[in-house]
Amino acid sequence: MATSDDGTRLTFIGEVKSAVTTRAALLVIGVLGLMVAFITSYTGAFHHPKPDRMTLAVVAPAQVRGELVSKLDRLPGAPLDPRPAASEAVARRQLADREIDAALLFDPRGTTDRLLVASGGGAALSQAVEAVVTAVEAEQHRTVRTEDVLPTGAGDSRSLSSFYLVVGWCVGGYLCAAILAISAGARPANGPRAVIRLAALALYSIAAGLAGAIVVGPVLGALSGSLFGLWGLGALVVFAVGATTLAFQGLLGIIGIGLAILVIVVFGNPSAGGAYPYPLLPPFWRAIGPALPPGAGTWAARSITYFRGQSLTGPLLVLSAWAVGGTLVTVLLATLHRTADERSAGPTPEGGKRLPA
Repeated sequence: MATSDDGTRLTFIGEVKSAVTTRAALLVIGVLGLMVAFITSYTGAFHHPKPDRMTLAVVAPAQVRGELVSKLDRLPGAPLDPRPAASEAVARRQLADREIDAALLFDPRGTTDRLLVASGGGAALSQAVEAVVTAVEAEQHRTVRTEDVLPTGAGDSRSLSSFYLVVGWCVGGYLCAAILAISAGARPANGPRAVIRLAALALYSIAAGLAGAIVVGPVLGALSGSLFGLWGLGALVVFAVGATTLAFQGLLGIIGIGLAILVIVVFGNPSAGGAYPYPLLPPFWRAIGPALPPGAGTWAARSITYFRGQSLTGPLLVLSAWAVGGTLVTVLLATLHRTADERSAGPTPEGGKRLPA
């Protein structure tokens, strides 16, 4: 039987308490909760994808356009959100600008219509639209021919490379922040030290953004978008996630790392629109996805790669908000922590110097 530091024998319960502290037990319980949340979030998001209000432009003669739009809008379960478009050119522009998910071109002189899709925005979404429209056309004894006007690249199967790239950037961001904090204590001792850590994170983010863009571009040929565009996006994603992690750590200590994983990995990744774009996700994940770094980053990466950089403003504002917010909270908490330490140290002895906190 083991003995304590003072030589007395420990009971089994005493040995357990000695081996596993209350703090360690609470952290293990927290990890268990994080694991359950991970399983619940990923399974909840992916176990039953169901189309919901996929935006569809409808190009048809004026005399049948209204009836066709109305019929598509009344489909059971509301899988489509149809809207009239004046011409094929207008529909193609809307598709290229990411204003719609697909476009149906009705042929009044025949029984074969055309469906324009853009698998670059997510192959699962294009296939879902095609399945719904094909079923509707079959009921009317019509057929549909699908045209992928903005297809994925040869090295980007199902348009998932953008998602995995952003996930890698996010992982790099919170791991770098965790290392910077844990190496010298989870809470920065003062404002200047917090600024130094943020500066180090910024340099790392620039390098990480470039490395990721090079790997998916020139090295693997997975994404053919602008190298500089992806580089800039990557730097912003990494810094936003890293600064947020530093802020959480400043607020909660080492538990802040778990909170960062909860927000970025548990909630952020399944709601990012990677495997299943937003119209195929359940309401909760569809609602939070665009507001979290993985979702904003994935949308932006696909826009840069396949849509000429269209529809970037919203995602970039989201990422900037996380970056700025994380920076401000990190510096503020470090400054307040230093001030509290100075107050607790009491007045400086006469003729002496106060020891650093």
